[in-house]
Amino acid sequence: MFLNTENIARSGDGIEYHPLLPFLPAGCRVLFLGSFPPQRKRWCIDFYYPNFINDHWRIEGLVFFGDRNYFLDTVSRTFRMERIIPFLTEKGIGFHDTATAVRRLRDNASDKYLEVVQPTDLSALLAAVPECRAVVTTGEKATATLCDALGIPQMPCTGQYVPIPGHYAAGRPMVLYRLPSSSRAYPLSLEKKAGAYRSMFEYCGIEV
Repeated sequence: MFLNTENIARSGDGIEYHPLLPFLPAGCRVLFLGSFPPQRKRWCIDFYYPNFINDHWRIEGLVFFGDRNYFLDTVSRTFRMERIIPFLTEKGIGFHDTATAVRRLRDNASDKYLEVVQPTDLSALLAAVPECRAVVTTGEKATATLCDALGIPQMPCTGQYVPIPGHYAAGRPMVLYRLPSSSRAYPLSLEKKAGAYRSMFEYCGIEV
C-alpha cells in the first residue's frame, strides 16, 4: 500500500530511489522529514522508521498512550501497522524524506554516509499539506538538507524551531522544528526524547 514499486524497480548503478510513497493524511499538521530509509534488510514494516531497533514508534507510544510498547508486537519483533496508520490519520501526522534518490557510501544505516543524488521537491510536498504547522526533522543530515533547500541560514538547535520562508510556506505560518534523533545512538533517554516530541505536538495543536 505504501511501497513505491516503480522506484524499487528502477534502483541500480549504485543509486537508490525512494521505496516509499509520501504518507500525507488529510488535515496533516505535522510532517516528519527524515533523510532516507535504511537498507531493506533492516526493515520490519513497509513504512517509515521500519528498523525495529529505532525508537520512533516507542517514543510516539510513550507520548500519546503512556506506553512505549503500544505500537510494538514484541513477540514478532515488528511494529503494529493496524494501530499506526489509523493513529497517524486521526492525528494528522505525515511522513516523507528530504531525498528521493541517494548513494550509500558505506554499507550501514548512518546518515553520515548518504550522498543525496536527488532532493525532494519541497515546494510540491508542502503544497500538498496546506494545514501543516511544522516540518519536523530528527537528525542532522535531514536538518542540514532542509536548511540548504529552504535558504535557512542557521540550523535550529535540537528542541527548537525556526520559521520557514514565506514563499515555501505559501504565506502561512510554518516552522522547521528539530527534535532529538530516535536512533539509539543519540545519547538521550527515551523519556527525555518523548518530552521533546510532546512539546512539539502540543505546539502544533495536536492533543497528547
